[in-house]
Amino acid sequence: MEAAEEELERRSKFLNSLILQKKKINNNNSDQKQLLHGGGSSFNVRVRASDMPLPLQDHAFATARSILADSSTISPSSSNKKLDTKHLALALKKDFDSTYGPAWHCIVGTSFGSYVTYSLGGFLYFSIDKIYILLFKTAVQPMDQR
Repeated sequence: MEAAEEELERRSKFLNSLILQKKKINNNNSDQKQLLHGGGSSFNVRVRASDMPLPLQDHAFATARSILADSSTISPSSSNKKLDTKHLALALKKDFDSTYGPAWHCIVGTSFGSYVTYSLGGFLYFSIDKIYILLFKTAVQPMDQR
């Protein structure tokens, strides 16, 4: 009977460690969601398709969030506070070009279609609220190769 009790105790400790790991993962996910809240307003980020490492995805989300939170992305001439999609696309492209090397491309809008060829590990299609963002990298070849 003592062996059975020891086995039960071992299994109980194992299950408890799994529960603690799950709670830790949930807390980390909650912390990441907190990063997506800026300036009192929350942004609902949803990955639609991706072939990009998580750190790059997180960088894209944080950059897009900060650009959206910045009041300069709102067109000052517009009375209905329309988002300046060109500014958002250009800022994301420039940030990724400077951080991860050249040949990044970005498309931003509320309704668009695309068919792109991208480098492995360099594709992210996500939405923030009702704004859709396609960020991808293409291969760069030197000009002297013909």
